Parts: sequence; C-alpha cells; structure tokens
Amino acid sequence: MPPVATGASDTDDVRAAANGDREAFQRLYRLHAGRIHGAVYRLAGNDHARAEDLTQDAFIRAWQRLPGFRHESAFGTWLYRLAVNVALMDIRARGADPVSTRDEADLPENAETPFCAAERDELERCIGQLPPRARAVLVLHDIEGWRHEEIAGELGMAVGTSKAQLHRARQLLRRLLGARS
Repeated sequence: MPPVATGASDTDDVRAAANGDREAFQRLYRLHAGRIHGAVYRLAGNDHARAEDLTQDAFIRAWQRLPGFRHESAFGTWLYRLAVNVALMDIRARGADPVSTRDEADLPENAETPFCAAERDELERCIGQLPPRARAVLVLHDIEGWRHEEIAGELGMAVGTSKAQLHRARQLLRRLLGARS
C-alpha cells in the first residue's frame, strides 16, 4: 500500500520544498528514496541501473511538479504514484507495454531455475522474469498492497483482467520457482 503521512515535519518540508527550498527537498528525498526505489526496481524487472535512473527521474518530476501538489493525499502517496507512473511509462517506451502479453514459452523450464525458499534474491530474479503485464499486477498487488480497482485504473484494464493477471502471474512464478501446484 502506498506510504502514509510521516508527520508535521514531512508536511513542513513539502511546503518548504514547494517554495524552492532544496534542503527540504533533500530531506524528503532521503525519507522516501528507499520505498520509491524498491517499487520501481521490481517494476523494472530487477534492473538496478534502470531502477536508479527511474528513481532519479521520479524525484526530478516531483521537484518540478511540487508547486502544484494540492495536499489532498500524503506526500509519500503522491510521490509513490508519480514514481509508479514513471516506471510504467518507461516500460511502455521500451516496447514492453505492461498491459500487453508475452509468450509463456519464452520463460525458462523448471530445471533451469533452482530455488531455495530462503533466498530472496532468487525470488526477486524470478519476479523480474515474468511478462511485464503479469509482473506489474503481481508487484502492485502482492508486494505493494494495491487493490485490484487501483491496479485496473492505473494500468487501464478491467478489474477482472487485473485479477486474471494476478492469477497468471502467481502460476508463472510457481513455474519459475519450480514449485509443484
């Protein structure tokens, strides 16, 4: 789920940064960069360099748009949505539309992906191998805590399609991890 408000100091820094205070914006960056990077990292298919670029792009856009921030939601929520949009636009720009499909035959066979349940890195790598559409829904729902209605709205799909893609993503992830259903 998108982050919640972090208190008066966050609000004070948001207002100061909106008025051009770079130090206040740096404090906001330090406070929110980890969460933003984590979200875009997964959406970027676990590509560290791309996630760094997308994180920076999200904060640049936040700095540019901050004077228009209406305080109708927590700054962290607004920033998080902006960052997810940046990542999704990047996926589309690279020709891997998150609402398109990829042939499941392109995925490796079970024997090609050894897995130990205790290894988070392997899980992250397998999530990164999912087709963009399935990965986006899985990350937003199971990792980030979004509801299907939010996912559907953000990705321009029906709620039922979001649910179907989550089911597909979980099946593909089980296959990638070598689990038996």
